Amino acid sequence: MLLLILAYLGGVLTILSPCILPVLPFVFARADRPFARNGLPMLLGMALTFAAVATLAAVGGGWAIHANQYGRFVALAVLAVLGLTLLSEHAAEWISRPFVALGNKLTQRGGNEDDSVLSAAGLGVATGLLWAPCAGPILGLLLTGAALKGASVQTTLLLLTYAAGAATSLALALAIGGRVFALMKRSLGAGEWVRRVLGVLVLAGVASIALGLDTGLLTRVSLASTGGIEQKLIDAVRPAAPAQPTVKAGEPLSVEGEIPSLDGATQWLNSPPLTTRSLRGKVVLVDFWTYSCINCIRALPYVRGWADKYKDHGLVVIGVHAPEFAFEKDPGNVANAVKDLGVDYPVALDNNYAIWKGFDNEYWPAHYFIDTQGHIRHHHFGEGDYQQSEDAIRQLLAEAGQENLPGGYVQPNAQGAEAAVSGNTTRSPETYLGYERAENFAGGQLAQDDSSTYHAPQTLMANQWALDGRWTVNDDKARLDLANGRIVYRFRGRDLHLVLGPGRDGKPVRFRVLIDGQAPGSSHGVDIDTDGNGTVAAQRLYQLVRLANGNGEHTFEITFLAPGVQVYAFTFG
Repeated sequence: MLLLILAYLGGVLTILSPCILPVLPFVFARADRPFARNGLPMLLGMALTFAAVATLAAVGGGWAIHANQYGRFVALAVLAVLGLTLLSEHAAEWISRPFVALGNKLTQRGGNEDDSVLSAAGLGVATGLLWAPCAGPILGLLLTGAALKGASVQTTLLLLTYAAGAATSLALALAIGGRVFALMKRSLGAGEWVRRVLGVLVLAGVASIALGLDTGLLTRVSLASTGGIEQKLIDAVRPAAPAQPTVKAGEPLSVEGEIPSLDGATQWLNSPPLTTRSLRGKVVLVDFWTYSCINCIRALPYVRGWADKYKDHGLVVIGVHAPEFAFEKDPGNVANAVKDLGVDYPVALDNNYAIWKGFDNEYWPAHYFIDTQGHIRHHHFGEGDYQQSEDAIRQLLAEAGQENLPGGYVQPNAQGAEAAVSGNTTRSPETYLGYERAENFAGGQLAQDDSSTYHAPQTLMANQWALDGRWTVNDDKARLDLANGRIVYRFRGRDLHLVLGPGRDGKPVRFRVLIDGQAPGSSHGVDIDTDGNGTVAAQRLYQLVRLANGNGEHTFEITFLAPGVQVYAFTFG
């Protein structure tokens, strides 16, 4: 119920979104007409179309997104015709004649051609097609959930609830607009003038949407963006992350569950397949990770340290590699990463998320501490609290009868991307370049799965990013189509990392990094030199910036000297 309320409120707030502004003239164009024959069919058509397009996006993948783009073109044409009918009564009469006839047949009654239920519903369908791409973080949350857990009746219900919220705000706009129209007609006798002004506004709206201004320029100049409002709603009602249990001296760890089967692993590295039966009598640490995850990489020195420190005292560490990106499902890529990262304990490749689901896990990294009887006795999600985690290991080993355990805590001298995160709480968020999860893009509208030319704006606000050059943006990545393409990001933090991969042919791609328009110098990351030069030779996370003077806000720019490079996500430290 709480998520339904959230979805409904998100839909209501969508009308304040900047990319909705060009759609509003289409709504006000019928604000002075009978609600039952005009407003209601339009709202129903909009809501159902919106929910259908969003459902297709969740279920069908890329082909549905293409269908939505073509649908937008059709919708623009329909609304352009509407604008012409508002400008000219003769055009309105000529264009609406077949729709009126069809509408009269369907309703089994004659009627005023301006009040055609069918034409009103058609306008609602067109509005819904245009409205769908304007959804903000809340709809993104719903679609992400559908992608992770599979489409269901619940997904459709949530999308319909979101659409109902949007329809509610449109209904209010119709009610207010109707009063405004009536007042203007009574006081000024300007109905025809209002009609023509609306026609101009409709055509202007069509032009702005066709040029991408609805999600580009309007987003940057709007004073009423709802992204922050929606995000606050999400934060307010989203279920809190499970509390991290504490380890208290002298108090035994409680039993949280049983270790699930490990049989779902698609492959094992550094070990033959392990089973829960073969692990009885051992204390086990299960570490869920993936090799391009910066949080996992920063926790890895501690996991390696515990494995080395306690391997002769009954501890078995198992890394469960659960991929986030498609390239992380490649066993060869994982094997290379395991070698490069110095991971010598057993690693289970969980490409089908069987072990992930068995633990009911939701986090990278996630650590589960298991006693000799196969009971889960402690867990920790994310980075930090390393001493408590080591205390849990020591307590379980002591319970198993291990004596003379080595003292002190693991204190790794982590370097490069493995170094601990900075203390900057305002550092930029993880940012994906694929359209499925892209946020804070400031370069207009992303063309989904189509090659397009982008132009980065001269200035960016904090946490905004833009493409420059010829790129194809897919659901999980952006691919450069012509040499010398750029990405610009206005970031906060000490470290900047970028998940990159070479082209499909595997040929390395050279690149150059600038910070505030200058070579990075002493602020270069481990994967570039002081002049900012580097090479993408493998699909992995690259550390490109480590500010020499701590935290700050800076403009990052990377230029790729050859086409084909694939860019997945920014992370910060």
